[in-house]
Amino acid sequence: MTRMILRRAALALLALLPSTAFARQNLTRGLAIQGYDPVAYFTENRARRGRYEISTRWNGATWRFATAEHRRLFLEDPARYAPAYGGFCAYAVSEGYTATVDPTAFTIVDGRLYLNYSHGVQARWRENRDERIRRADGNWPGLSR
Repeated sequence: MTRMILRRAALALLALLPSTAFARQNLTRGLAIQGYDPVAYFTENRARRGRYEISTRWNGATWRFATAEHRRLFLEDPARYAPAYGGFCAYAVSEGYTATVDPTAFTIVDGRLYLNYSHGVQARWRENRDERIRRADGNWPGLSR
């Protein structure tokens, strides 16, 4: 009886955790976005490599930053700067699978960072961007586990 109550309590606690706590991430040697600075996409509108000595751990990954200020901003609201779909290619997720990315092939739409496999794939993704985002948002819950 006690065991069943404990198990139910544990399941209830798990249900309260945000879904991103268990979502798959596109990691390269444990690095998010292949070591690129997630904040620079928003503040500088460019892909900028982060520095080894300016990093933090969040959501099971190491995140690197170009400046200490970028790390500070990230720590205030990591979900704001983290890429959509765990950093996987937005086009691929819209098609129902995952693929790695070129961190320089990025787009910010309505405050969300989207990465793509290549600049060529990014061009195709942008042709029907809103529909691609809608489809990817629908596909991601099934792909993120």
